[in-house]
Amino acid sequence: MHPVSLDSFTNKYKALVEKRLSEAVGSLETPENLAKAMLYSLEAGGKRIRPLLVFAVIDAFGKNPQNGVDAAAAIEMVHTYSLIHDDLPSMDDDDLRRGKPTNHKVFGEATAILAGDALLTLSFNLLAEIPEESASAHVKLALIKGLSAAAGAHGMVGGQAADMEGEKKKLTLEQLEYIHINKTGKLLEYSILAGAEIAGATAEQKEILSKFAYHIGLAFQIRDDILDLEGSEEEIGKPVGSDTANEKSTYPALLGLAGAKEALDYHLRSAKESLDKSGLEVGLLGQITDLIGLRNH
Repeated sequence: MHPVSLDSFTNKYKALVEKRLSEAVGSLETPENLAKAMLYSLEAGGKRIRPLLVFAVIDAFGKNPQNGVDAAAAIEMVHTYSLIHDDLPSMDDDDLRRGKPTNHKVFGEATAILAGDALLTLSFNLLAEIPEESASAHVKLALIKGLSAAAGAHGMVGGQAADMEGEKKKLTLEQLEYIHINKTGKLLEYSILAGAEIAGATAEQKEILSKFAYHIGLAFQIRDDILDLEGSEEEIGKPVGSDTANEKSTYPALLGLAGAKEALDYHLRSAKESLDKSGLEVGLLGQITDLIGLRNH
């Protein structure tokens, strides 16, 4: 198989998932303002790392990445709902997201909450209606069960709750890792395992990919913490220094900036070592790992 550049792969499959997101919301019979609020945040841009992981994993198995478009769109809906709710005054109280006013600043808090709710529930409908030629009923059930676990109290929501409880407290490294394994890592892991499920991975292959996911999940968050200190508002699209202002425990706060960078390097190396053991065509996944470690927003 000839190597594919991440740029060309990204351009193709970002366009595919963004078209699917627009179609899914556009087909709803719902109040116009609610649909506008949903699309406002879905179309705000972003790296689309989670959808790209779905597509890249399927590609690594030599299968057609387009089989993952509905799963990729569902994951991006869940991720977007979490950002809308995270930005609310009762949560992180942010005014900017990806360089634009946050959803509640444009549509009001009530509509923003409902837009998030609608995206979360629509995600499960997308999974349930994946065409049979792309995923069997057994695979669809596994995808629905996996997303509910990754997004809920045992995953992203639980991590967010622990993160809020940890504000203005000095957490241990173990406590901080628990937050980020759940708040950020579980949805990233699900993206990888959803692609593996669609591609027909064995239990052993899923286990290897779970280890890969563990390391890139922590790498993703460590890089976020570093960017909050070293990044620019123009590139990140939101104010920097908010972690310090909110007295949050971060990797640089616990390990020092140099220590956080060492931890980032360790997790990136370990992620690639896991890929090397998979026996798959992992060129794209390796490039996405580099993207996570080197991104500036």
